[in-house]
Amino acid sequence: MHIENYEELGIEEITVRSSIDGSEEPSLFWRCPEGNKVPLLVGLHTWSFDRHNQVETLYPVAKTNQWHLLLPEFRGPNLKTNPRVSQACASNLAMQDVIDAIDRVCSIADVDKDNIFLIGGSGGGHMALMLAGYKPDLWTSIASFCPVTDLIAWYYENKNYSVHVEACCGGPPCELTMNEYRKRSPIFNVEAIAKCKQIYIYHGKFDPSVPFTQSLNLFNKICQVNPKANVFLEIFDGGHMMILEKAENQFINARQTSSNISS
Repeated sequence: MHIENYEELGIEEITVRSSIDGSEEPSLFWRCPEGNKVPLLVGLHTWSFDRHNQVETLYPVAKTNQWHLLLPEFRGPNLKTNPRVSQACASNLAMQDVIDAIDRVCSIADVDKDNIFLIGGSGGGHMALMLAGYKPDLWTSIASFCPVTDLIAWYYENKNYSVHVEACCGGPPCELTMNEYRKRSPIFNVEAIAKCKQIYIYHGKFDPSVPFTQSLNLFNKICQVNPKANVFLEIFDGGHMMILEKAENQFINARQTSSNISS
C-alpha cells in the first residue's frame, strides 16, 4: 500500500513536549473513528529512519482492526548524521519520548489502556525490547522482529553499522564507553524485560544484518533469570524482515485474553 497524502487518511502530526528536557518531539497519530475504548498500536521506526518509516506497513493493520495508531519519533535515526544521535538509540530521553507520546494520545483520544500493543523491527525491534524493560507494566503485548539485543556484540558482527553504534554510544567499546553500550542493550536488562505481560521475539534464521543469535542469546538469558517469563522466541525461515501477520494475530489473541480476564 502506497500512501501519498496522510491528511486524507486522517493521519495527523502531533508534537509532544518531553517530560525530561522539555524538547518538542514529533509523532504521527491516526485516530480510529470507530467505537469506544479503542486499543492502541504503537509502531517504532527502524535504525536508520524516522516516524514516517512504518506508516504504509502499519496503517492498514490499524484500520482493519480498528485500533488507534501511534508512530513516535524518538530523537531520530541511530546514524552519525543525526545531530542528536547520542540522544537516540534507546537513551532515557528517547524511551521517555515514546511514553510521553502515549500519554498525549491517551489525553486526546479514547484509548483502551488495557490493550496497548508495541511493534518494531530491526532497530525498532531493539527499541521495543528496551521499552519492555523501561515500562514493563504498560504493554499488553510486544512484537520484536530481528532485534539488536547486544550492541557490544553487534559492533563486531556488522561493520557496516559500527560507526553509527560508535556515534550513539560515544566511541568504540572500551572502558570509557562500556556503560553506554550496556544500558542501551536489552541483554543487560533482562530482569526488567522478564516482567512484561507478553513478548514475542521473531528472527529470520538467515538474517544478514543482525544474526539470529542476538535474539537467541537474549531469550536464553531471560529464561535463566526467570523461567516463567511470558517471553517467546520464533526463529523463522527468512532474513531481516517483519512478518505482519504474526504480530497481528498475536495482538488479536492478546486482546481476547485481556477481555476474558477483565470480564
